[in-house]
Amino acid sequence: MKNPINIILVEDNAAYRSGIASALARRTDMRLTREFGAAEFAIRSLQNVESQSPPDIILLDLNLPGMSGLDSVPEFIQHAPKAKIIILTQSNKEADVLRAIRSGASGYLLKSTTIEQLINGIQSVHDGGATLDPSLAKFILEKLSQALPKIAIETGLSKREYEILKLIADGLAQKQIAAELKISIHTVTEYIHNIYEKLDVPNAPAAVAKAYKTGLLGGDE
Repeated sequence: MKNPINIILVEDNAAYRSGIASALARRTDMRLTREFGAAEFAIRSLQNVESQSPPDIILLDLNLPGMSGLDSVPEFIQHAPKAKIIILTQSNKEADVLRAIRSGASGYLLKSTTIEQLINGIQSVHDGGATLDPSLAKFILEKLSQALPKIAIETGLSKREYEILKLIADGLAQKQIAAELKISIHTVTEYIHNIYEKLDVPNAPAAVAKAYKTGLLGGDE
């Protein structure tokens, strides 16, 4: 049996924090190890390396007392370099979304997302992918592609890898891609790893942005 995914939740709304905690408590593959109402407390806890198991996932609100979620992303990356950050917020502001992703967040979900979508997002990010709220995915990818330098690459993507890249661009999580293509999640993960390697990118947003900028996506496919 695989070890559960260790999760830290940084959220100042006690009621919302409790709801997420209750949902995660019902799962055996995920474990909420710590909860914090402010980023400073979470960062201080991570500085004490002997305190608890290091997190795999950090669920981070943006509108926090004291240090904001956006300002804290680099701090979390410094003190928990192996953890993946998923922004979980009410803010659908373009500037917030772009800054979060450019700062190193692996996902951005609105608080209106369902528990099922959140769980899928956590699993996808933990498996090396990314998660983007469907309502935000299109403009995020468009903006990121505009920000990248123009380059020409020979990708060598296979037909299946290209198909999966297009599904990632549509905002599908790994589990959804597996269902769509009728293949295992493990196989999807391997394909995505190959895509990242061939495009020389670290994550899904960067892969899709590069694909749009170089003409792999966005034309007459």
